[in-house]
Amino acid sequence: MANLYNVSHVLVLNRFNLSSENVFPAFLFATLGYMIILFCNLILILTIVLNKSLHQPMYLILLSLPINDLIGSSAFFPQVIKDLLTNSRTMQYSACVTQAFFIHIYAAGTVFILSAMAYDRYIAICLPLKYNTVMTYAHIMRLITVVWMSCLVLIGVLFVLLLRLPRCRSELTHPYCDNPSLLSLVCANTTINNIYGLIMVALSQVIANGMILYTYLQILVACFRSKRSDTKAKALQTCATHLIVFLLLECLGLFTIISYRIKNISPHLRRFLGVATLIFPPALNPIIYGLKTKEIREKVVYFFRNKVFPS
Repeated sequence: MANLYNVSHVLVLNRFNLSSENVFPAFLFATLGYMIILFCNLILILTIVLNKSLHQPMYLILLSLPINDLIGSSAFFPQVIKDLLTNSRTMQYSACVTQAFFIHIYAAGTVFILSAMAYDRYIAICLPLKYNTVMTYAHIMRLITVVWMSCLVLIGVLFVLLLRLPRCRSELTHPYCDNPSLLSLVCANTTINNIYGLIMVALSQVIANGMILYTYLQILVACFRSKRSDTKAKALQTCATHLIVFLLLECLGLFTIISYRIKNISPHLRRFLGVATLIFPPALNPIIYGLKTKEIREKVVYFFRNKVFPS
C-alpha cells in the first residue's frame, strides 16, 4: 500500500544530481535569475499599462509577451529554488501536472504571441494607410483572445489525454515537469497522446513559421522598395529584434524536442536545453523590446530618473 501511495501521489526527483558544494551556487543562480526575470518583465508590463501613450495596437499585443514569460518562469523557478533550499527529492504529482500545464501554456503562448506581433508589423509596414482601420481596439482584443484561447484549448486537450492514463512509475529525471516526462511515468498505450502531441506541434509550427516567413518577406520587400532610408532602417530594426527572439525560441524548442527522441544524448545536455528554454527567452525578451523600442525605453528612463532616483 505504501508503494502504491508513492506511485499515485508522490514523485521522486532525480533531476540535477548536484554535489553538496554546488547546491549553493545553483540556488544563488536560480534565485538571481528569477529575480531578474521578474523585475524586467514587471517593469515592461507596468510601463505599458501605466502610460496611455503606449496603449496602441503594437504595445497591447506586446503586453502579452512579458505576462506569458512570467507564467513560464514562475512555473519553473519557485519549484527549483524550493528543491535546492530544502534538498527535497519528492514532489506531489498534482504539483508536477500543474507545473507542466503552465510550462506548455508558456511555450505555445510565445509562438502564437510572436506570430500576432509579426501580423501587426506586417499591417503597419506593408499597409500603413489601412493600419488604423484594420488594427482597431476591438480587432486587437479579438486577436489577443484568440491567441490565449488557442493555447488553453490545445494544451487543455493535451493534459486531458494525459490524465486519463494510469501510472506505474514515479521517478523524474527531467529538470522540470512536462508532457513527455509525465508520459514516461505511464504504463499504458500512449499512441493517441503521441499523435495528438505531434499534430499540435506541427500545426502550431506551420501557423507560426508560415506567418513569420510570409510577413517578414513582405516587410523586407516593402523596406527595399521604400525610398525613405529612415523608414527602412526602423522597419528592419524592428523585424530584426522580432526574428532574434523567434529564432532563439525555435532553436531551443527544436533541440529540446529532438533530445527526447535521441536515446544516446547526454542527460546533462538534455537538462541544459530544457532549462535554457525557460531562462533565456524570459530574461532577454523585456531587455530586447525595452531597449530596442524607443518609446518604451524613454518611458522607463523617465520613470527611474524622476520617480525612483530624482535628482
